[in-house]
Amino acid sequence: MLSVPYALAQGGWLSLTLFALIGAVCSYTGELVGRCMSAGGSGAAVRSYPDIGQLAFGRPGRKAIGAVMYTELYLVAISFLILEGDNLDKLLPGTGVALPGGYLLRGKQLYTLVAAVVILPTTWLRDLSVLAYVSAVGLVASAALTASLVWAGVADHGFHARDSNVFSLAGLPTSLSLYFVCFSGHGVFPTVYTSMRNKKDFSKVLLASSLLCSLNYALTAVLGYLIYGDDVKSLVTLNLPSGKLYTRVAILTTLITPLAKYAVVIQPITAGIEEKLSLAAGQGTLTRAAISTAVLASTVVAACTVPFFGYLMSFIGSSLNVTVAVLFPCLSYLRIYMPRGRVRPAEVAAIVGILVIGVCVAVVGTYTSLHQIASTFS
Repeated sequence: MLSVPYALAQGGWLSLTLFALIGAVCSYTGELVGRCMSAGGSGAAVRSYPDIGQLAFGRPGRKAIGAVMYTELYLVAISFLILEGDNLDKLLPGTGVALPGGYLLRGKQLYTLVAAVVILPTTWLRDLSVLAYVSAVGLVASAALTASLVWAGVADHGFHARDSNVFSLAGLPTSLSLYFVCFSGHGVFPTVYTSMRNKKDFSKVLLASSLLCSLNYALTAVLGYLIYGDDVKSLVTLNLPSGKLYTRVAILTTLITPLAKYAVVIQPITAGIEEKLSLAAGQGTLTRAAISTAVLASTVVAACTVPFFGYLMSFIGSSLNVTVAVLFPCLSYLRIYMPRGRVRPAEVAAIVGILVIGVCVAVVGTYTSLHQIASTFS
């Protein structure tokens, strides 16, 4: 959500039409995920995304989607730390700590490390349900950010849309990649589906949530771009003026969500490592803590090495979110239902068109984001 004004700045005002199209496509592919879940029958054989992969393509399908999901989760964990470092540096600038040997740790790197220390105990928890209450503040954070942008526009900057673009072809790959991040919840759709008492309502719930998210993201994008124009940063909170009350409110509320969600995001990764090490439930407590700590430490190093939130999210959106949200649902649906003769020719044509667009966005977006990251170091 913090990056949608930047995405709009990259693509220009006309890219909002593509934002709406991506929202519609991802809502449809979410419906395909639900249909793939129902293909497993009442035996509860299909309960997760990797289960869909196995149903459609056997063991190779399970391994492929598992690898993509683990990579996506790892990069999202890195983005959380970058987000914490950037926002804390905005909130408390100029802070530094002198280390032995004359090295000075300061700015974003210092706050990234501080955030990691705060997060570390949560990664040792076996029951992550205690974080659910803190995670719920994400709804409050969304409202607080929108209110802060309105406040900034009315009180300080105005809604001038200075230096704004109608359309920018050069920035379109980055824009589309970030838009896909907005609708990248497909990995948790199977969990939502299996938890529903009346699974026939899945489509209605999906449509309602897609519409609400689209309106929220679009409002944030328009407000941020109207206020800051092409000067909007990859995290719109970094544009808010220092020392203002609404800036503190926006940053503090957006800081809490990554702190709570980090442990939830890396849990499948640590669980996979534990499974490889054959750690039974209730055994190897110290080993489990060491695994979680090692994963956290590796993401800290990565966050300090590649501290470019917008570019990282663009890479995640183009290479991984497109795969999970578009390519995999379409391919799995065709693989499961076409042999049964239950896919109409018109639907096949539409899905093929979606696949072609998805592949183009994935290839061009991945190249663009990697080129941007590489050029920053050169």
